[in-house]
Amino acid sequence: MSKEVKAWGATSPEKTEPITITRRAPDDQDVSIDIKFAGICHSDIHTVRSEWGKTTYPLVVGHEIAGIVSAVGKNVTKFKIGDHVGVGCMVNSCRQCENCHDGEEQYCFSGTVFTYNSKDPKDGTITQGGYSQHVVVDQAFVLKVPESIPLDKAAPLMCAGITLYSPLNHWKAGPGKRVGIIGFGGLGHMGVKLAKALGSEVTVFSQTNSKKELGLRLGADDYVATSDPDVFSKLSRKFDLIINTVSASIPLELYLSCLRRDGSLVQVGAPEKPLLISPFSLDAQRVGLHGSMIGGIAETQKMLDLCGEKLIFPEIEIIPASYIDEAYERVLKSQVKFRFVIDISTM
Repeated sequence: MSKEVKAWGATSPEKTEPITITRRAPDDQDVSIDIKFAGICHSDIHTVRSEWGKTTYPLVVGHEIAGIVSAVGKNVTKFKIGDHVGVGCMVNSCRQCENCHDGEEQYCFSGTVFTYNSKDPKDGTITQGGYSQHVVVDQAFVLKVPESIPLDKAAPLMCAGITLYSPLNHWKAGPGKRVGIIGFGGLGHMGVKLAKALGSEVTVFSQTNSKKELGLRLGADDYVATSDPDVFSKLSRKFDLIINTVSASIPLELYLSCLRRDGSLVQVGAPEKPLLISPFSLDAQRVGLHGSMIGGIAETQKMLDLCGEKLIFPEIEIIPASYIDEAYERVLKSQVKFRFVIDISTM
């Protein structure tokens, strides 16, 4: 049977409030999950405010979901009642295209079904996210949370964690590799922790040194202020990989000058304006500018297992549901260290 649950939803670009939503009846492949914690991602804010295309209201956002399995369909083999699980940015895909077969469901040719504001192929409704008490998800898109990871800290790994792990994994960060992380916020601090866990030497690029002590404490080998006019010449041709987590226009050519021959700069932040670079900044050392989304389900599970083994957790601030609007404003002002997580029991 379908189920009505409490949630916190956007009823317009300007307003979020308590609402009730209906979760579809689970089928034989589905896992029913009682949500315990949901992280806040900058993407939630963009979507709520209809800044990334059309938003269908009312809408419940949230794609950093951690909870406990409450029921499973008769064909579910991966999970059982009581398991600690997570759900990230997607809940389905075509499963037939080349990318899906390669375990890269986030790049599905037919269109990934995202956790919110997508059309659910199972019942035709608009998907609703994790700022709610309960969710029903096909077992193929549910992730197992290792026992060593507390559920509140597991939630941001479903987006912030995999968004940084995927490029680190794809471009083979590890021993002997020098990695730069641009920005030291919700994404950037996870990049530092994961790159260090993989064995890389890590440098943070930040506008100022205000977070330097914290950055070094969380694992960075170096922390540089880009307001220093000499910093880029000092770091010329040093890095194998640089990941840009910043959602603002910055002078990428300066960072490209810090790459070694055949190095890569990967863009994971999503600025509103187009990126501007000169071809000469790429040609000089055969460097590359790339994009990256989240990872596929198998890669996300690999990331979670690594975090469970190495005890890699995000830095979080737990909030009640009633604080969501204030949290959004603090995210926009970069006044959070480093990820807000909603305690769903407060709904």
